[in-house]
Amino acid sequence: MSTVTDSSTALRQPALLGQTVVLIGGSSGIGLETARLARAEGADVVLTGRDPERLRRAATDVGARSHAAFDATDSDRLQAFFRSLPTPVDHIMVTAGRPYYARLADMDIADASRYIAEHVRLPLEVARHAVGTVRPGGALLYTGGTGARRPAVGISISALLTAGLPALVANLALELAPIRVNLIAPGFVDTPLSASLLGDGLDERRDQLRATLPISRVVGPQDVAALAVHVMINTALTGATFDIDGGQQLT
Repeated sequence: MSTVTDSSTALRQPALLGQTVVLIGGSSGIGLETARLARAEGADVVLTGRDPERLRRAATDVGARSHAAFDATDSDRLQAFFRSLPTPVDHIMVTAGRPYYARLADMDIADASRYIAEHVRLPLEVARHAVGTVRPGGALLYTGGTGARRPAVGISISALLTAGLPALVANLALELAPIRVNLIAPGFVDTPLSASLLGDGLDERRDQLRATLPISRVVGPQDVAALAVHVMINTALTGATFDIDGGQQLT
């Protein structure tokens, strides 16, 4: 007796089978969910993060091949990490960092300047290390945001970086080719970082978004992870910025 397999129900081969994905900032939130989904698609994952214990738990949770605890804005540690990687890797995603919010009157200009320098240097250094580390056709993927595109009091520094990162990514896509370089720009995402920033106002923000977003729900890290893995898989994508905010900019 023979068995006929319906192609519509046949198991799909994992899209990242045998590939290696490096998550810089992969111990929680978007980075961790991307690592989890990449693993589900057959990839080996390498995680980094600042907090050694949280990173260890994350690495165990997703079955990471390896992990390294360090501050990604430390140039020497970042270089040492890249030197330790078995090459080539297939994809690198950078989610490290948090926004800088302060009114001009309250702003520590020296602190703000250091923040800007670090958040410009990090993507440049990762891009430079990616050469010779990421295979041709692999992806270098950054994360930015959409929230600072609309002027508001207290977001000047975040707005500066939000506006500049898409231009940087487009230019890096030309310089690093055939490595693909793209940017994911989320709006509000319900992550531990969002919870730490909003504190007691988190539930109110969630309710507001459920009531106003066209999708009638809050964007989660799993949504962004799904987009990130798609950008890794789709080899026609480079130099682009992909917004994912549930239609927040429309409202």
